[in-house]
Amino acid sequence: MKMIWRDSLESVDWSELSALYLAAPLGIKPAKNLKTVFSNSMFRCFAYDDGRLVGAGRVLADGADCAYLCDVAVLPSYQGTGLGKAIVRRLVALSQGHQKIIIYAVPGKEDFYRGLGFHSMNTAMAIFKDEAAAIARGYIADR
Repeated sequence: MKMIWRDSLESVDWSELSALYLAAPLGIKPAKNLKTVFSNSMFRCFAYDDGRLVGAGRVLADGADCAYLCDVAVLPSYQGTGLGKAIVRRLVALSQGHQKIIIYAVPGKEDFYRGLGFHSMNTAMAIFKDEAAAIARGYIADR
């Protein structure tokens, strides 16, 4: 597997990216929304194998204090190959110089991110638009 890495948005097929997130599975992320969030992200990377998008991720960052890794996704057939680790490592390297690098992980993936140097936070909190779905998926505890 010889990955081609890109960080430019110019050649992104937003529908293909949307399908990647659905398959990963990270839920329904419409192509239009993905174009918006990736365009507003300081860093991003896309992994292609033989012209096919197989992994992606992005970082929201302010340039000095906080960088937030989000939307790291890998096609199921590529999970377990080291591609997810490679994406996270690339994004962390791009984020160097920030005082903190944060990731919001899918429940059950905490050990994966611990293995890449991330630590659990005692004070992380969130407001979700769909609180019931966030509770059901294990992102937050019921009050």
